[in-house]
Amino acid sequence: MLEAGTMLLFCAVLFAGVALGWSIIPALFVGVLLFMGYGLVRRCSLRAMASRAAGSVRSAGTVVVAFVLIGVLTSLWRASGTIAFIVAHSTAVIHAATVIPLSFLLCSAMSVLVGSSFASAATMGTICMSLGLSMQANPVMLGGAILAGVYVGDRCSPVSTSALLVKQLTHTNLFNTIARMLRTGAVPFVLSCVVYVAAAVVEWLCASGGSGFGAASAAATAGSAGSARAAVSTNASSITDIGGLFSSAFDLHWLTLVPALLVIVLALLRVDVRLLMLASIAASVAVCVGVQHIEWAELLRLLIFGYHAQNPQVAALLDGGGILSMLTVMATVCISSAYAGIFAETRMLARLQQVIEMLGHRIGACGATMITATCAAALACNQTLTIMLTHQLCGGLYGDDESERSAQAIDLEDSAVVIAPLIPWSIAGAVPLATINAPTLSLAAATFLYLLPLSRMLASAVRRRSGFRTRHRSQNQNPGLAIPHRPKPMLHMFAHGFHPKSGD
Repeated sequence: MLEAGTMLLFCAVLFAGVALGWSIIPALFVGVLLFMGYGLVRRCSLRAMASRAAGSVRSAGTVVVAFVLIGVLTSLWRASGTIAFIVAHSTAVIHAATVIPLSFLLCSAMSVLVGSSFASAATMGTICMSLGLSMQANPVMLGGAILAGVYVGDRCSPVSTSALLVKQLTHTNLFNTIARMLRTGAVPFVLSCVVYVAAAVVEWLCASGGSGFGAASAAATAGSAGSARAAVSTNASSITDIGGLFSSAFDLHWLTLVPALLVIVLALLRVDVRLLMLASIAASVAVCVGVQHIEWAELLRLLIFGYHAQNPQVAALLDGGGILSMLTVMATVCISSAYAGIFAETRMLARLQQVIEMLGHRIGACGATMITATCAAALACNQTLTIMLTHQLCGGLYGDDESERSAQAIDLEDSAVVIAPLIPWSIAGAVPLATINAPTLSLAAATFLYLLPLSRMLASAVRRRSGFRTRHRSQNQNPGLAIPHRPKPMLHMFAHGFHPKSGD
């Protein structure tokens, strides 16, 4: 089948790029050529495909602007000392007996503020890993706690690129979706805390029994975990005094916290996310100039190229941000948006969408979205493309009204966003783990990332079963009031033909 061959060839290009450590952008451009080539073979007009692709890219303009603001904001938060203040004061509470659960909580809090898993892993995650290993904590559990934590906020922060992307794709209200995410994520979050507290208790009991943290860790994580400990232990002692390190590079005045507080307050007031970020950017500029005494020329430079510290130890923890840092994700969104237009014009995914609709009829839209997201994550090798492919393929499972779009938004957030980092060869999980020097086995300890989709699938199955029992009981008691038969979506398509929506 031509469709399957084209898609397999595209996946092979993606896998090769990831395996060789190349940027994903060239592989995505190859995908454009492959999919347009498929359309030409199917006798689709090149002009029509290009027009649909350009229209899809234009529709992504709003989220691209938001990504630019996020790049500026994260650079200014580094330069103003906001992140340094938060990290320095947060890590002061870490102790050997509580380092695993506290690492999860601190990384969760940091990711909610900065909205980026990669940035959270590079700052709070790196420090928690170094301090934890210096305290002889289990590297697998510690790495899993950090990975899970950095994706808590990557999923539900008002300045998260993934949350903004889902908002743009589904045309939903960001803050309404965040409120729903907090509800669906509450139980998995609490259960994750329980798991990490239990792991800390086991570590403490092993230490009290005389075997020590190191022996317990070695027994549990033979091989790769030991190498992770060795990789980080060389740097652990050099950054143990986090407060002193950051105090030498920044003036850690309480005013440096104002940009972060603005994000929290304005998010609670449901201010438009772009205005929220502009307000925090303005406050960060004031702190950079008034507190950190940064020259205007340097300030303009770091907006574009990101923050770069003079101290090598500070640079290892805080360097990054800037508009250029967002180019890859912006290009990924734009090229993936072009895919949507090409797919709609060529109807390349029509058969696969039909299969997914059949699956949704059997197990529900939520379950079908979870399965689709898992397959998409395994093929796409990154979070952004996983989100966009899942949205494209599962569009037929949801209606066009506001409640249906909201349902799709929360299903995407609870599937594609958190499943992508669980794929071992996906950069969504591999990059944070490499950043903190954690073993790949830590994926198994990132409990929040798989408890969330599992809990959603379980809740969906329970609702469908209880709904079936209620309808069955009602029909038995009142045969004359039986619910009218609703044609299956697949039967309707076979009878009347498949007509993709303009947004597919």
